[in-house]
Amino acid sequence: MPDSLSTILSVQPLNPTIGAVVRGVDLAQPQGEAHVAAINRALLQHHVLFFEDQDLTPASHRDFAARFGALHVHPVYPHVAEVPEIIILDTHPDNQPDNDNWHTDVTFIETPPMGAVLAAQQLPPSGGDTSWSSSVAAFDALAPAWQGFLTGLAALHDFARSFPPERFTAPEERERWQAARDKNPPVTHPVVRTHPVTGRKGLFVNEGFTTRITGFSAKESDAVLRFLFDHVAKPEFTVRWRWKPGDVAFWDNRCTQHYALADYLPNRRVMHRATILGDRPV
Repeated sequence: MPDSLSTILSVQPLNPTIGAVVRGVDLAQPQGEAHVAAINRALLQHHVLFFEDQDLTPASHRDFAARFGALHVHPVYPHVAEVPEIIILDTHPDNQPDNDNWHTDVTFIETPPMGAVLAAQQLPPSGGDTSWSSSVAAFDALAPAWQGFLTGLAALHDFARSFPPERFTAPEERERWQAARDKNPPVTHPVVRTHPVTGRKGLFVNEGFTTRITGFSAKESDAVLRFLFDHVAKPEFTVRWRWKPGDVAFWDNRCTQHYALADYLPNRRVMHRATILGDRPV
């Protein structure tokens, strides 16, 4: 197997901190071990990868993501009928998201995803960009005193923070929500996570699901979390992608957060996502 990424793929960094465009691979085709290893190395280095001019069906989307691990089936989001591993993110005036915040996907389970693969299906005439932030860069930028203070702390992550019951009013929706709530009680994760492959430390709290730092009063926890939520969103740690037809993004969910801009309404935006399960954060 070649040692250099450049012998297999073209990887063009978008900035020194996060993001790269990868060329030289057709994601709809079965990926050999060399391509999988090269993509994984690029992912570890750049945190989020962008592939252009792709033509994924739901099945080939699933099959590509599954080369990197077992796939998660979301308890609430709708999915492609014959491919339950592919969720449908359909935003329009009658279905506006409440998660207009920086978040890390599915941290409400014991083993949050290692990554996700997002493919554009229907794009608005303008707007609808997605930004990603490096939680590693955000941690590295903190003063040593802050790093020491945060290391060893734990925080609660709650499914209901981004999926409150009032969003699900129809009887069948409420039944599905209650089943998901029962299956996913709040879980505790470290505030600072060590990446299981690179060993680098990164912040592992997010506005989408983190509700409280354990052992702190509500006011103390709110003050620390607000600082961290604002800190992660600093532009120096981020990359922003303007979607085009055929674009696919693959991000490392263990060391990133992302924000999908809902600046295109009343137009519609439809995306498909496959979510790759990970391990317990430490």
